[in-house]
Amino acid sequence: MSQLIDQIAERHIAAAQRDGQFDQLAGAGAPLALEDDSLVPEALRAGYRLLKNAGYIPPELVQRRELLQLCDLLGQCASDSPQQQALWRRLRQLELQLRIKGHDTAFIQHYLQSLAGQTQP
Repeated sequence: MSQLIDQIAERHIAAAQRDGQFDQLAGAGAPLALEDDSLVPEALRAGYRLLKNAGYIPPELVQRRELLQLCDLLGQCASDSPQQQALWRRLRQLELQLRIKGHDTAFIQHYLQSLAGQTQP
């Protein structure tokens, strides 16, 4: 049954190509922006894609984004200021939460090291 549907679809696509219906599509000739979901198990990919398209972001990614924002703010703070100390506390708290959940947090140290002249108190 699926072969019959595939053949019908192929015929319709070929007819549309012959008629030039695909010639003026937006983005024609541009490379496709394919997303790399190779790290997501195949059985979960459709669900992840559905959630992503609906605007859902896993809490871990929200925390990772906040950690990187905190790192950026730390790079802009004056040394030993109360704001810097509060940022360090929040950064350590989020990092600990991720570690407890079993997530790798090495990216934080790499990112902090990439900031010029930033040292941890």
